[in-house]
Amino acid sequence: MKLDPELELQILEKIGIYSNRFSIPEPKTLLTTKQVLDAPKEMTEGRRTSAYKYYGVCYYQHNLVFINVRKTPDEKVLENTIVHELLHLRFPYLSHGKRFNKLVRQGLRGKSFPPYRKRSKTNAI
Repeated sequence: MKLDPELELQILEKIGIYSNRFSIPEPKTLLTTKQVLDAPKEMTEGRRTSAYKYYGVCYYQHNLVFINVRKTPDEKVLENTIVHELLHLRFPYLSHGKRFNKLVRQGLRGKSFPPYRKRSKTNAI
């Protein structure tokens, strides 16, 4: 797909909608490989120069996602990629697999997820 201002706005709107549904702060979003390379190295460390190979990349330590619009073939794959990367932010402990794919499908169908709460350590008596 070719990135133009209209498509960029659509992507950012979808990210806002899904972020709200998934109860996560809206991430900083990169839409070109140039933006990935221009970002501070500590933010994109790990998948900096290989990001162009993927439809999307989540840098969850920095609440940052890269959506590779240029590589994305159509709007269906684009929306799937947005949901996929945002679910990485919502469920950082969850790896790819059946459970993760099920969550992606649920997210695409409109499911909302409550805020993630870290378990607090309590003293046993």
